[in-house]
Amino acid sequence: MPGSLTISHHEAAVALDHVDAKRLATVLEELAYLLEIPGPNRINDAQLGALCEGRTPDRAELSHWSRGLAAELKERL
Repeated sequence: MPGSLTISHHEAAVALDHVDAKRLATVLEELAYLLEIPGPNRINDAQLGALCEGRTPDRAELSHWSRGLAAELKERL
């Protein structure tokens, strides 16, 4: 389907239309930025904990994951 994105890895494929994939990539890049910056606009530790869903918060890992997934999405657009 033109303008769509499909990602699959051993499970059912997930499909996003082009506009949604582009928006998700932007959100992931912004998340990484907010994890990395110093100062009052940085995602705080409580927010980081919520994003990690009970796992031990790892700011660098989440930032790296967000940037990597954003790049992968953009490659497929």
